[in-house]
Amino acid sequence: MSSPIKNIADIEFTRDLEHGDQFSARVAPVGTSIGAQKLSYNITEVEPGKRAFPFHNHHTNEEMFFILKGRGTLRFGAEEHPITEGDFIACPPGDASSAHQLVNTGDETLRYLALSTTLDTDVFQYPDSGKFGVVAGRKPGMTPLEAPFAGFYVEDTRVGYWDGE
Repeated sequence: MSSPIKNIADIEFTRDLEHGDQFSARVAPVGTSIGAQKLSYNITEVEPGKRAFPFHNHHTNEEMFFILKGRGTLRFGAEEHPITEGDFIACPPGDASSAHQLVNTGDETLRYLALSTTLDTDVFQYPDSGKFGVVAGRKPGMTPLEAPFAGFYVEDTRVGYWDGE
């Protein structure tokens, strides 16, 4: 087994996320490299004016963020809150009232520790776009799309339980 310790100076950014004009981030996975099994954690960097992920909530997993550097805005439910270095942010599971998104509204890189439980089955909702996602079989370190069973759907295309049976 590898060491259960990794210094922040030794992390490697191995995931670059980019989509359209709003989304751009660099992610350095940490948890799996030090043997984490029930928690997922990474360091995320977001440039000014950008965000890493869409506004979303989880129905099963809980997230926490710790701001290491920079300033920004936390969208949380229907509210917005300023965030800065040293802030802890709790994002418990729940409905759209716990939807969250970190936006870099500052003038320097926003750097934060992202921590999450890793229950392998979860449902995500995306209030801005009216879609939801489901994932099952996800292991620590996997993105939702890497899970053996995952998909994203538009909420208003739901069918009845017995449709097609």
